Amino acid sequence: MKPANTTISGLGTTVFEVMSALARQYQSVNLGQGFPDDKGPDEVRQAAADYLLNGHNQYPPMMGLPELRQAVAEHAKRFQSLDIDWQTEVLVTSGATEALADCLFGLIEPGDEVVLIEPLYDSYLPIVRRAGGVPRLVRLEPPSWTLPRQELAAAFSARTKLILFNTPMNPCSKVFDREELGFIADLCLKHDAYAVCDEVYEHIVFDDHRHLSIMTLPGMRERTARIGSAGKSFSLTGWKVGYVTAAPDMLKPIAKTHQFMTFTTPPNLQWGAATGLRLDKRYFESLASEMQGKRDRLAGGLAQIGFDVLPSQGTYFVTTDFRSLGFNGTDEDFCRHITTEAGVTAVPVSAFYDDPGQAPVHFVRFCFCKNNSTLEAAIDRLKEYFRR
Repeated sequence: MKPANTTISGLGTTVFEVMSALARQYQSVNLGQGFPDDKGPDEVRQAAADYLLNGHNQYPPMMGLPELRQAVAEHAKRFQSLDIDWQTEVLVTSGATEALADCLFGLIEPGDEVVLIEPLYDSYLPIVRRAGGVPRLVRLEPPSWTLPRQELAAAFSARTKLILFNTPMNPCSKVFDREELGFIADLCLKHDAYAVCDEVYEHIVFDDHRHLSIMTLPGMRERTARIGSAGKSFSLTGWKVGYVTAAPDMLKPIAKTHQFMTFTTPPNLQWGAATGLRLDKRYFESLASEMQGKRDRLAGGLAQIGFDVLPSQGTYFVTTDFRSLGFNGTDEDFCRHITTEAGVTAVPVSAFYDDPGQAPVHFVRFCFCKNNSTLEAAIDRLKEYFRR
């Protein structure tokens, strides 16, 4: 038989599925994969249910329901002071991962260089490579995750088509500040590059940090694709509703890719997402506040056990260094060990690097977007195990 595509067939099973399968096998508390226990806002789910029963369940417009595209534009104005034309600058997708694929397939020509920042979400590199892009990787180093400006500037060249980055950032929970975004923007302008910014955790930001879109900075309005997610903003990850905001000329090839990728997204879920985006500001503030409380609960418990807990400025996650616990294996060894022996599952941070063999191997990521009882059960199990 002729071989399948080597880029895709050479990929392994994602670390999330591997660790979740192990968690199911050992009936552990799974703090590996990032999905909330919460059911999502009642009014959002009710709107989707009502539309399913009473609305139009045939193909919606390829670009998305007007009501959701309008809501995305209104939301951008409310929270980022962006003036968006919903008819020419907003596209609805079947999840943020599809949005990423649409942006990368639509913008990259084979041989174009793409700047990425490690550690990175696991879908980025496979999509870039399948699109024919050449990754140029820049690494943030724990525990501060400071942007390495000299290395980032060196990664840009005349061959750079775009930079793809995530803020707030999974897995290291970093929120890029205005100064860092300004440095990235200056490089994009200098090298005539696009910015594809994964902003799915835009409303899950903690303490005195604030989410700022690079699209708002001078010169970036016409060269930024901004990706959002109803799944993250409304704790409805199974809905797979995402959206892309970009200037008309930039959005056209992205939308054409979407046309031949999924074409459209279930209309009732789009209607529900539109309802969510129009919720009062208090909802979004309470989402961040509740997640911050869960972060503090889990981070405090892990610190008492003896983990070195790194700062978490946003997202669903805390990263920890386990060396102080006396474990001498790798992060993957540690995750398997606590799953089978302590009954708690995390994921190894080395899985978020292109070459795990060259990555730090003593950090693991825990997810805290769970019920407090789930978090307490995980803490209790780890306490009991590490007391032995």
